[in-house]
Amino acid sequence: MLRHGPRLQRSINVRAASEPPAPAGGPARGADFQTSCLWVLISAGLLMTGCRQPAAEIVDSQPAAFGPLRLMTFNIRYATANDGENRWERRRAHVIELIRSRRPDIVGLQEVLHSQFLELCAALPEFAATGVGRDDGRTGGEYAPILFRARRFEVLDFGTFWFSDTPDVPGSKSWGNSIPRICTRARLRQRDVGGPTLSVYNVHLDHVSAASRLRSVDALMRRIAARPVDDPVIVMGDFNAGENSPEIVRLRTLPLHVGPRPSPPARTLADTFRMLHPDAADVGTYHAFRGDRGGAKIDYVFVDPRFETLEAEIVHEERDGRYPSDHFPVAAVVAWEGD
Repeated sequence: MLRHGPRLQRSINVRAASEPPAPAGGPARGADFQTSCLWVLISAGLLMTGCRQPAAEIVDSQPAAFGPLRLMTFNIRYATANDGENRWERRRAHVIELIRSRRPDIVGLQEVLHSQFLELCAALPEFAATGVGRDDGRTGGEYAPILFRARRFEVLDFGTFWFSDTPDVPGSKSWGNSIPRICTRARLRQRDVGGPTLSVYNVHLDHVSAASRLRSVDALMRRIAARPVDDPVIVMGDFNAGENSPEIVRLRTLPLHVGPRPSPPARTLADTFRMLHPDAADVGTYHAFRGDRGGAKIDYVFVDPRFETLEAEIVHEERDGRYPSDHFPVAAVVAWEGD
């Protein structure tokens, strides 16, 4: 498995580039090849992407503390969808302004096409980001990018893997899903002196196959348990599964620990929204631009139980009856005082 840990300390830039294009038709890399919008190159009308790939720097420090950490997951809906009055061009500004106004430190997005990725990079220069297209591991198809506030975090390691029997092969699918499904991951370090680290995972699971979703959850949790350091974990995304589905129940019962299984109780993921709103009804997060709240909650921000959840919300923002997407974003504020 390829691993990359770029020490890229700048916020997102979209810039004219004099660098020559990479050779056409070059092979895509495996699961951890990344095209980061930290470096987006546009030259002579030809869109290109590139990234630096030094060896990963893994720092085995135990986290000290995280002050309030604002998190958000948001399925923004494809730009190419035939949505009429709700098409991307009419929603783009609202999506950007919602993200900016919520002041998240870390954002997981879904259904982001390359053109949208570039637009978000340009409009939100306070963030750095990482992600690739699921079809080819480069720019083709949906991204599930992770955006993080560049002044607060540096990235130590990042990558993408596919939910399939060949997770290092871009575009692969095996488990009943008709389209590729991916997880983007990033290991971040807070920029304090000796700052703590955390591992972030952003997913978009299949909308049809429950079998695929269940196997994807198992694959995700194996990856989490295999991380090199037992730092705190954040998992977010569009799971296309309700709270009582076998997939979400399983996600919340598999252990997060690294190394030999501890004596019970093992640490498992906590749903930030339910930590503060255990009895809330009308929590649907997919609404097809209608604003309905009665469906299933399928979008989540899960955290390591070592975090304390301070705030949690399904964001129902609209303007004159128009919504920024067909999903409601889910936001949370968490903190951790350290071990």
